[in-house]
Order: sequence, then C-alpha cells, then structure tokens
Amino acid sequence: MLKQSVVAIFLTSCAFQCAFCDTIQLKDKSAIVGTVVAEKRDQVAVDVGYTILLVPRNEIVKISKNDAVPPPRPASSQKSSASDSKHAADSKVASESRSGFYSAPSKALPSRTVRELVNQLGEAVVQVCIPSGLGSGFIINEDGYLMTNFHVIEGETQISVEVYHQTPDGVLERKTYKQVRIIAMNKFEDLTLLKIEDKDLPKFKYVVMGNADGMSVGERVFAIGSPLGLERTVTEGILSTKTRQLGGELYLQTTTQINPGNSGGPLFDMTGEVVGITNMKITFGEGLGFAIPVEAVKFFLDHRDAFTYSNDNPSNPYRYLEPPSRTHHTTGDENIQ
Repeated sequence: MLKQSVVAIFLTSCAFQCAFCDTIQLKDKSAIVGTVVAEKRDQVAVDVGYTILLVPRNEIVKISKNDAVPPPRPASSQKSSASDSKHAADSKVASESRSGFYSAPSKALPSRTVRELVNQLGEAVVQVCIPSGLGSGFIINEDGYLMTNFHVIEGETQISVEVYHQTPDGVLERKTYKQVRIIAMNKFEDLTLLKIEDKDLPKFKYVVMGNADGMSVGERVFAIGSPLGLERTVTEGILSTKTRQLGGELYLQTTTQINPGNSGGPLFDMTGEVVGITNMKITFGEGLGFAIPVEAVKFFLDHRDAFTYSNDNPSNPYRYLEPPSRTHHTTGDENIQ
C-alpha cells in the first residue's frame, strides 16, 4: 500500500562530530554533521546515522565535505579462513565475512555483464513457497540461512524453499526443502530470516552483501526472482533514486521490473553484490519498483537476536496488550483491570 511520504527536516546546534563526516552550515548558525548522499537543485540529502534528512537549499550557507581517507585496515582483519578462501575461489569473488554470518567484499569488485553474473549467482536465489502463494529469497551463507520479506511468509507456518543446484555438467536441478524454520523477523522493516534444516544438506552457494550508499543514481541494477511464479526470471534497469520516502521509510527506487513473486528477492549491482531486497511496486505505473536498502538488511542481521522468532511463543518479539481500563461496579468500587 502506498502511504503518504514524510519529509524530515532536523536542525541542530550541537552537531555530533564524527570522523570522515560532512558538515552543513545553516543560516541560523547551527550545523548538521553527517554524510551527504545526494544533492538536488532544491534540497540536500544527509545521512546522520539513524535516518536521512532532506535539508532545503535555501537554509544552507555552506557545505564542507571531509575528503580524509580512512586509515588502512589492520592486516589481521584482511585474512580469511581457508574454507572462506576456497569458497571465494569457487565463486570468483574475493570476499570476507564482516559478522561471521554473511559476506561482504574486502575490495572493489570488477563490473561484469548480467549474463556472467546470473550464471554465478543463480544458485543462491531461491523460491519461497507457502500454501497461499510464493515469493523469492536469497541465501546469505553456506549453512542455508536465507533472507526474504516478512509479508511473503506472514501468517504462515508451512514454508518450503526451492533451490536450483548446479550439477558438474552445468545443468540446474530443482531441489525442494520442506524443513524451513523462521529465525528472526521484523514486520516494520518487512524483513525475515529463514533457515533450511532438512537432513544431509549440501554447502549452499550464497550472495555477497554490497553497499547501496556508495551507488549513484543512474547506475545499472538487476533482479532475479519468481514473478507470478515464473522462477529464475531476470529483469534489468537503473537506480532511479536512493532516498524515496514511503510510509516513513527510505527505499531504493528502480526501473527494474518488479511483480508479485519478486518480493524477497535480491537487487544486484553490476559487480554481483546485493544492494537491496525487492519488496513492492506501484501497480498503476510502469518501471516504479522499490527495494529495501541493503544497509537495513545488514543491520537486521547484525542484531538478529533482538528480532528472534520463537516457535514456542509465536507472539515474540512483539506483543501488544490492551491498555488498562477503569470499570464502575454497582457498589461504587473502582477496580483496575
């Protein structure tokens, strides 16, 4: 559902000073400290860590950008385990694990064609099936953990996942896994973490998490998913904007075709990194698709314990109670219920 956009303008005289941030001086002698992510004719978008602020141009006196180069990463942090190195060699992507749970690139990866990337990434994109329909998803580590949208599995307990494994001769074989458990979910961000728990599982191919903040409007992106049940469908487009506000949340807007069934699938850049999760479109228009930025996905995964789903208590992690009410009895006593 398309909700009314909200433009947040925040002015502060006590700006938080952080390394490698930009400073925006305002007319009232206050300042905003953050990272300038987009500059338009009438406004500037600033990332202050917890939200994106849209500051009117006519309120800005000066923008001071910090061009300092971050210090080099310690050599010890650039090392990876032998198993990670082997998997990286197999997938032709040099990556390292930031959190031990998902992978991210240790250096800039070269751009390639959609054809090359689809052949490499196809096994990691899955189809999520429920009794009332289906959606898409993508595997984030070799143990069978995968991401999808909350609305794909909302209200469902019988979940299965279809994975296309590649045989040595290059043929893709569909395998259905029926033991799938909900690990964590965030209804408000439309994110869910699942895990395949069937017996005798193989080591799954997985995707690499990228950086949507580093992208520029107009860059090419593509999606893989199952629109209308047509599994392994590839669509391509460009990044239209990085700061589209819908319902109080920021989304990536793309011309990549998104249809029912694409929900929960990955949006890739041309290096093969995930930059977002496709989750909706405007039904009365064309080329108006939206994706949750990968930064929100990584935050969810890094803090997944806070969003843990309990099969014994499905009301977790949120349970809203009715507020207490005051009732009047014939005796005149007042009881709090």
